[in-house]
Amino acid sequence: MSSKNVLKIIPLGGVNEIGKNMTVFEYGNDIIVVDCGVSFPEDDMLGVDLVIPDISYLVKNKDKIRGFILTHGHEDHIGALPYVLREINVPVYGTRLTLGLVDIKLKEHGIKNAAFQIVKANDILSWALSPWSLSRPATA
Repeated sequence: MSSKNVLKIIPLGGVNEIGKNMTVFEYGNDIIVVDCGVSFPEDDMLGVDLVIPDISYLVKNKDKIRGFILTHGHEDHIGALPYVLREINVPVYGTRLTLGLVDIKLKEHGIKNAAFQIVKANDILSWALSPWSLSRPATA
């Protein structure tokens, strides 16, 4: 099997911790990132307001990134976007509510050029020349 045909799942945060949810899915020359969250500092982290995931892998591979897919609008899933989108300007996919929360957050940080893609129930996301196809099922 060619290494080009291997799915890599790389958690950059949110594993064995509360917060900083961010997972990279890489297949060939395509990357999608699920969530982009923060965590809050421990008591011994004086002077630190927020903790964001290490995005050095994403910055190094930003030409492969097709977008961020947000599962919901809690800070531990969207809070790092104002910091990450300054380095990696790609589309952000989410529900109308989630993207509304993100829009307010980005405006607070002076970011006005974000490309939002609203995802509705039963929508299928796919990218040209990419193996990815995702859908958001309807919920009761």
